[in-house]
Amino acid sequence: MRPAPGTHIRYNLATNHPASFRGWWFELWRTLCRFALFAGRFRTAGDWPDLKQAVLVAAPHTSNWDAIWMLAAAGHYRVRLRWMGKKSLTEGPFGWAARLAGCVPVDRQRAGDLVTAMAQAFEETPDLLLAVAPEGTRDPVAEWKSGFWHIARAAKVPLLFTVMDYGTRTVYISGHYWPTDDYAADLAVIRSHYADARPRHHSRFSIESAKPKA
Repeated sequence: MRPAPGTHIRYNLATNHPASFRGWWFELWRTLCRFALFAGRFRTAGDWPDLKQAVLVAAPHTSNWDAIWMLAAAGHYRVRLRWMGKKSLTEGPFGWAARLAGCVPVDRQRAGDLVTAMAQAFEETPDLLLAVAPEGTRDPVAEWKSGFWHIARAAKVPLLFTVMDYGTRTVYISGHYWPTDDYAADLAVIRSHYADARPRHHSRFSIESAKPKA
């Protein structure tokens, strides 16, 4: 049974349990990811939840390194993240590589259909974990884009909060939230998970950028 909109669960960051065993090939990948985190002096915190589908809110996003550490953390947790990319990436002789890497193709010429397309992708994929950077860019932004929220609402899946904190060099899973129909109210909840996060480039991120338009 799906929890009611507005259900908000915060995780215990003192523990760090991954998802269940997925096979020895994935364990090899997990070992490589754990080594990468160790080499980068990063750690993970929080238990991986029992969620088959979710929109991962990946923030702060101020550097290309963020994606690398996030993917390494996903490997540690034994999960496969998916991400939205240009449709052309999955076409041609090497399109299989982008799909294998987790690309969910989107047609950027039809931006108005993006939410509908992603909702359909969730309907067709029972284990879809879609990572979205709400800032939409590594550059400084005045406000977060709301696409991640609209996708979660349309797909009827929770928002899973994943935080890149360079202050403590930790990638942590802090909680999840089932969105309501009130974006401003939901954004206040979402922002609370990132209020203390320290990005790689401080000048490119401010929690104030998560405020909705006046």
